[in-house]
Amino acid sequence: RRSGQYTMNHDHTKKTPDGASFDRSGSQDSLDELSMDDYWKELENIHETRGNNHEERVALVVKEPDEGELEEEWLKEAGLSNLFGESSGDSLESMVFLSTLTRTQNAAVEKRIETVRQTMRKKNKQHQIPDVRDIFRLQNDSKGKICDGSEPSTVRTSENKNEIQDGTKGLKFSLGTDEQKSPLEDMPFSDTDINLEISFAEQAANLKDSSVGKMCKGGGGDTLLPNFRLPKDKTGTTKIGDLAPQDMKKVYSLALIELTALYDIFGTEFKQQKAVKIKTKDSGLFGVPLSVLLEQDQKKVPGTKIPLIFQKLIAQIEEATLETEGLLRIPGVATRVKSLCQELEAKFYEGTFNWENVKQHDAASLLKLFIRELPQPLLTVEYLKAFQDVQSLPMKKQQLQALNLLVLLLPEANRDTLKVLLEFLQRVIDHRDKNKMTLKNVAMVMAPNLFTFHGFGSKTIEQSEFVMAAGTANVMRFMIQYQKLLWTIPKFIVNQVRKQNTERQKKEKKDKAMKKLLKKMAYDREKHEKQEKTPNDADVPQGVIRVQAPHLSKVSMAIQLTEDLKAGDIVARFLSQKSGNVQTLKKEEVSLYEIGGNIGERCLDGDTYMKDLYQLNPNAEWVIKSKQS
Repeated sequence: RRSGQYTMNHDHTKKTPDGASFDRSGSQDSLDELSMDDYWKELENIHETRGNNHEERVALVVKEPDEGELEEEWLKEAGLSNLFGESSGDSLESMVFLSTLTRTQNAAVEKRIETVRQTMRKKNKQHQIPDVRDIFRLQNDSKGKICDGSEPSTVRTSENKNEIQDGTKGLKFSLGTDEQKSPLEDMPFSDTDINLEISFAEQAANLKDSSVGKMCKGGGGDTLLPNFRLPKDKTGTTKIGDLAPQDMKKVYSLALIELTALYDIFGTEFKQQKAVKIKTKDSGLFGVPLSVLLEQDQKKVPGTKIPLIFQKLIAQIEEATLETEGLLRIPGVATRVKSLCQELEAKFYEGTFNWENVKQHDAASLLKLFIRELPQPLLTVEYLKAFQDVQSLPMKKQQLQALNLLVLLLPEANRDTLKVLLEFLQRVIDHRDKNKMTLKNVAMVMAPNLFTFHGFGSKTIEQSEFVMAAGTANVMRFMIQYQKLLWTIPKFIVNQVRKQNTERQKKEKKDKAMKKLLKKMAYDREKHEKQEKTPNDADVPQGVIRVQAPHLSKVSMAIQLTEDLKAGDIVARFLSQKSGNVQTLKKEEVSLYEIGGNIGERCLDGDTYMKDLYQLNPNAEWVIKSKQS
C-alpha cells in the first residue's frame, strides 16, 4: 500500500500510477478539491504504530450472517421480535407500535418480515409467522401496498400526507407544521432548513417522485457545506438526554426503522454488522471496552459519562494551546508514544503519572491511539458500515438526516464520547488561522482513526480504498460541521412516541385480561386522575396550568397560558420568588419538565411555547426540577 501518494482530482476518484499525484491547478482553497495527502499520511502513521505490536492484536471477527438472519436481528432490534418465533401470539405491543408508523417505515418493516417468512418456510421452521398482509391491513389499502421499499408508492391523499398513518380513531399527531399546506413543496422550509416535522424517508420519497428531486447530488467532492439550520419549533426542540429511558427505547426502534426506510428508498443496502465475541481486557486504559472503562472510572468519579483518560488527554492537548501549527496532523514520536502508553497503563489510576513530560503532539497521538485501540469501533461494529454508506445518499440534506438517525442509534457511552470528541475537534478548527487545521484537514486526519477499524480485515478497505477514504473523510466533515444538529431528536419521532403512549394507554384500559400488577397500576392511575380532576376542573380555569416546583420555596403556581408564554418565562417566574434555597439555584441549573400524558418525561428547552405544547399534551403534569435529578 503506497500511503501518502494519492490525491483526489476535481472530477475523478482514482489512484494515480506510481505515486504521481494529480496536478491541482487553482487555489488550495478550491472547495471542489479535497487533497487526500493528510489522509494517506495519517494512515501511514497508523500502520507504523501498529507495526510494532501487530502480533499482540486480536482482530474482531465480523460474522457473515445466514440468509434471513439479518432481517430477524433487525426486527429484534426494532422491538418487533414478537411478530415471529415462539412469542408470536403476544404481539399487542407490536400492533400498537406498527399503528403509528409512516408508509415508508411500514414498507421497510414489511420487506424484512417477508424475507424472514420466506426463510423460515424454506427452513421448515414451526414458528407461526403472521402473514404480512394481516399485520399491515390497518396501514395499507390495496392501492398503497408497497412490496419493495426501494420503490415507494406515491398513492397518498393530501389530507393524510403529513399525518402518521395509524388506521385507528383518536388523536392524530400532525407531521407537518400546517395541515392545510400538506404537499411537501408548499411547506415553508428553505433548502437549508432541516424539516424535523415530516419523516425523512417520506420527504425523500416525495422528492424522488417530484421534479424537486431532480437536484444536484451532494456527493463527495464538493467541499462547500451548506449552512443547514433547524427552524424553531413552537413545542420545543427535543435533544438527546431530554426524554425518559422508556421513551428513548421507542426512539431507538423508530430511528432504526426510519434509517432503513431512508436507505431503502435509494436502494442503499442497510446491513447491521455483527461481531463475534472475543476476549477483551477487563482493566487498563488502551484496548479496553468503553463500558468496562466507564465502570472502573465511575468508582473514582461517580456519574462520569466519558472515560477519564479521554478527558485528561483532551485537557492536556488544550493546556498547551490550540494554536500549535499542525495540531493532530503532526504525529508524536512513535517510540515515545509507545512508552507513554505503557507508563499510563501502570500509573494513571494511581495518580503518579507525570503529565508535565507529555509533549502536545504525543498527547494528540495518544488520543487517536485510544480511539483506534477500542476493541469495538467508537461508531460500533453494527453501524460503522452504515456511517460509511451515508456518502451514497444523493443529497447533502439526506446525508445529514441519516447521520442524525445514526447518532440516535449509538449506545449512550459511544454517543457521549463521540460528542466530546467532536466538540474538541471544533475547538481545534476555531484556531485554524494559527494552527492551519481547517475543517477539511481535521476531517482528513481523524477519518482513518474512526473508520479504518482493525477488526474488519483489509478486504473491504482495499477493494475501493480510495473511494472509501474520500467518502469517510466527507462523513467526518459532516459530523464535525453539523454536530449541534445531530444530537436533536426529530419532532416526527417524538410525535410517534406520543402516539404510541396514547394508543398503549387506550389498549391498557380496555384489556380485561391484564396481569394483576398492570391492573393495579391502571386502577391507581385512574383513582389518582379522578382525585386530581375534580378539584382541578373547579380550581384551574380553562387556559391555566398548575406548575409544581417541589424543591423551590414556591412549590406550586397556577400559570395563565398566553400565545407568547415560554417555558423559560415560567422558570424565571419561580426563581424570582426570593426565599428559602432559591438563591442557590441558577436559571441554567433547573428546567421545566413535561411529565405524563402522552410522554414519559421530557426536559423542555427554554423557548418552548407552552400553549402550543399544552394543546399537544393536555394531560401532562408540569414540574420544575434541577437537570441532574
